[in-house]
Amino acid sequence: MPLQELAAGKRVVGARSVYRKLIKSKIVKVFVARDAEKKVIESVLKEAEARNIPVEWADDSKILGRACLIERPAAVAGILMVSKNQ
Repeated sequence: MPLQELAAGKRVVGARSVYRKLIKSKIVKVFVARDAEKKVIESVLKEAEARNIPVEWADDSKILGRACLIERPAAVAGILMVSKNQ
């Protein structure tokens, strides 16, 4: 489980934020914590599947939060697409 990708690149954390970016086609990969509530991650998983975005599973939300360099648990995180205009 290469969670290092989250620390190295631009990321977005949180189910709602990831979902919004998925709808705008700005996410290249989604990470989901295995202990996240189903109702929280359900829409993100459906949207990622519909858009053929790869989903990786983290062992738990604390590990995912640490991988995102935040001091709290995270149910969902995503790696943002790199813009050519940067």
